Amino acid sequence: MFKVMFFSPRIAPNTGNAIRMVAGTGCELHLVEPLGFDLSEPKLRRAGLDYHDLASVTVHPDLDAAWAALMPARVFAFTAHATMSFAEIAYAPGDVLMFGPEPTGLDQTTLRDPHITAQARIPMLSGRRSLNLSNAAAVAVYEAWRQHGFPGAV
Repeated sequence: MFKVMFFSPRIAPNTGNAIRMVAGTGCELHLVEPLGFDLSEPKLRRAGLDYHDLASVTVHPDLDAAWAALMPARVFAFTAHATMSFAEIAYAPGDVLMFGPEPTGLDQTTLRDPHITAQARIPMLSGRRSLNLSNAAAVAVYEAWRQHGFPGAV
């Protein structure tokens, strides 16, 4: 299945929502430190409801450790500044869908990392800065999953 990476997420409820999403889709969630919250934080637990035990969540101490664990894989970095739409990608199982921290997104140094295969954007109306992190991740995961016929879904 697909792997979702949150690079230095800052807001606990967004990660809690992502935990529910990966539990419901069979994806993996990879969190890259530093995190802006403690994983035992009540807001994270509340947003994830009772899905924590059903989700695959791995915390990496830094980006190098995440790359070591996830490679080889194609990595799609999501940024509002990309020219390619996320819908133009033919996703393959094992692909990494990478998202940056709230509220800044992925910085230019990270976007130039040689592990990143391509940058992708999720279209939205003009004058809007970005989508909520967990919503953006869900949009991307469901497109990737849809392309493969929602294997395992009921």
